[in-house]
Amino acid sequence: MTINVYFEDVNVGDTIPAWSRKTDFMHWNRYAAVNDEFIPIHMDDEAGRAALNEQGAFGMGNLRYAYIVNALQDWIGDEGQIREIGCQFRAINQKNDVLTVTGKVTEKLVEDGEHRIKLDIDVVNQNGDPTCPGHAIVTIPARS
Repeated sequence: MTINVYFEDVNVGDTIPAWSRKTDFMHWNRYAAVNDEFIPIHMDDEAGRAALNEQGAFGMGNLRYAYIVNALQDWIGDEGQIREIGCQFRAINQKNDVLTVTGKVTEKLVEDGEHRIKLDIDVVNQNGDPTCPGHAIVTIPARS
């Protein structure tokens, strides 16, 4: 049992630890193999360019969603649970982008006997540009 954070230790305005990955064709290919997502715009530069992306093939939106899940789970530990994630894919991520999940606590509450934390989340690229804004709700244990 790993507890990374307790309800009492979290405050509105806190940020979660940054969680980053450099994306490249190898990562996209691995993700596509697991999810059966071999779509030409993600695998072939010509198909990506034909889809109006000057730089060629581009990353999967759902991979960024998976990054959000990983970042939240790493922060809350084994005893926490992700209750909700909502996000929008607002920008393309390119090969070799460094994507970082960010999150800021917007609310703490006890509801239905659970200690819930609400967050604004995003996945930003190496330039700090937002690519995947959204929100999340997690539950974490209390000390008492």
